[in-house]
Amino acid sequence: MIVLLDAVRRYAEAHAGATGAAPTPIPGLTIVRATAPSGLDYAISRPLACLVLQGGKHVAMGTRGFAFAAGDTLLIAADVPTVSQITRASIAAPYLSLVVELDPAVIVDLVSEMGAMPAADPAPVRIEPTDAEVADAALRLMRLLDRPASVPVLQAQLVRELHYWLLAGRHGAAIRRLGWPDGHSRRVARAVAVLRAEFARPLPVERLAAVAGMSPSSFHHHFRAVTSLSPLQFQKQLRLIEARRLMVAEGASAGSAAFAVGYESVSQFTREYGRMFGSPPVRDTRTARGKGRDAESRPES
Repeated sequence: MIVLLDAVRRYAEAHAGATGAAPTPIPGLTIVRATAPSGLDYAISRPLACLVLQGGKHVAMGTRGFAFAAGDTLLIAADVPTVSQITRASIAAPYLSLVVELDPAVIVDLVSEMGAMPAADPAPVRIEPTDAEVADAALRLMRLLDRPASVPVLQAQLVRELHYWLLAGRHGAAIRRLGWPDGHSRRVARAVAVLRAEFARPLPVERLAAVAGMSPSSFHHHFRAVTSLSPLQFQKQLRLIEARRLMVAEGASAGSAAFAVGYESVSQFTREYGRMFGSPPVRDTRTARGKGRDAESRPES
C-alpha cells in the first residue's frame, strides 16, 4: 500500500485541479486529493470503488453513516444519493484516494465466467479493508500512467483484472448484483441513465418503467429499493445538485440556475433547495461571488 500511496501522491501533485480531482487517461479512473477537511458534498454517485490511501472521509446515505480511512475501500454498488465530507486532511498529509467507476459490461462478462457466489446484503454502500490483490492491480494501473504509450494497449486488461479482484474479494457478492443481466439493479440502471441524461425535462414514470422493462408499480417499488428514492425524488435531487454546481462553479444566479435545470417556479426551487442543502440558494451565490473577489484581489505568484 505504501508504494501505491507514493504513486497516487505523485500523480495527484502533478495533475489535481482546483477541486482536488485528478482525472487520468484511463476511463473511469480518478485520483482525489485534498489538503484540508472539506464541506459537505452532495451527489448521486455512480457505482464505484474508492480506495483510500491517506486521510479520512465520512459518507452518509439516508440515515446511515460510514467513516473510512487509509486502508479501506468504499463500495457504492448502485446509483444512490450520498452526502460526503473529507474529515482528515492537511498540507503535510493530504487526503488521497483512488476512485474507479465500476463497468457493468466488464462485470457481466466476469460473472458469467466466475460462477455462483453466496447472496449478498443488498445495502448499496459498504466499507471493507482493501484486499491486497486489489491494491496490487491498482498499482499496476498507476504505473501505466508513467508510460503513456502503454495506456491504450494495456489499460483494458488491467481494468478487467482490477474488476476481477474486486469481485473475488470482500465486496464481490455485492458487486455481482451489477452483473445480473436481467436483475433489478441492471433494469433500474437503464432508467437511471435516462434520468441523468434528461433530468431537466418532464419524465413520465410510464416511460421510465418501459425503459426498465417493468410495469409502473413494479418499477416504482424496485427503483426505491435500489436507489432509496422514488423516481421523482431522484430527478429532483439531480436538478438541485446541478443547480448548485451552476451557481457555485459558474456564478449563475438562482433564477437562471432554476430554469436551466427544469424548474418553472423560482419560489418552488428556493424552497426545495433550502430543504436539501439547509440554506437558501442566495447564500451559495454570495459565497461563490466572495470567492471570485478573493481570487481577483490575490497577488499573482
